[in-house]
Amino acid sequence: MSAQLLLVDDEPGVRLSVKEYLQEVGGFTVQVASNANEALQMLEQKTPDLVISDVMMPQLDGFQFLKKLRDDPRFKSLPVIFLTARGMTSDRILGYQAGVDAYLSKPFEPDELVALVENLLERRTATAGESASSTDLEQIAQQIAAIRGMLDQRGGITQTPPPIRIDFTPREQSVLDLVAQGLMNKEIARRLETSVRNVEKYVSRLFSKTGTNSRTELVRYALEHGLTQ
Repeated sequence: MSAQLLLVDDEPGVRLSVKEYLQEVGGFTVQVASNANEALQMLEQKTPDLVISDVMMPQLDGFQFLKKLRDDPRFKSLPVIFLTARGMTSDRILGYQAGVDAYLSKPFEPDELVALVENLLERRTATAGESASSTDLEQIAQQIAAIRGMLDQRGGITQTPPPIRIDFTPREQSVLDLVAQGLMNKEIARRLETSVRNVEKYVSRLFSKTGTNSRTELVRYALEHGLTQ
């Protein structure tokens, strides 16, 4: 599942162009709001993975919007990027003091925004992983053990042709093979020299193509249908 972003900007042209670029190039799902109050209402309904906000807006400006987010325990750690034409050092300092994660001055390179979003999302994923509870870690360990157990029993699994041919891209096949070895996303990213975010995208595609919902199901399906070595 792609990351969910919320873009807040009072300029329709900016909202449209940035949203389309983030969706087409970054592969993100992007919701838009024309002002901070509208954004706060949307946040009450669903919390995105990251917020991109303009600073100069009517009603509530970006700094006031950010303060409301940081004062709310639900959004205290939500990554926020400021997009603004205000590039003065004093404004940047004010933004960082208010708790913004990154500051990008207009005009900006769209590729830089995509890279910035990916970096913040990956950092958040890594931080969440480091703070995972012992129960979560035990579940991951059990899942890996189950996968490796299936690998040990590979000789006893009757492989049958898949009912429908599944065409994996070379990178999807590489990710599938590494998942079948019991590697987690961070390890796969290191092995393939890519980002954890990209690995998550490939694993999600593998789930979709095979109709599975977990790594254990994916590996069992792949072994039973001869989709991995």
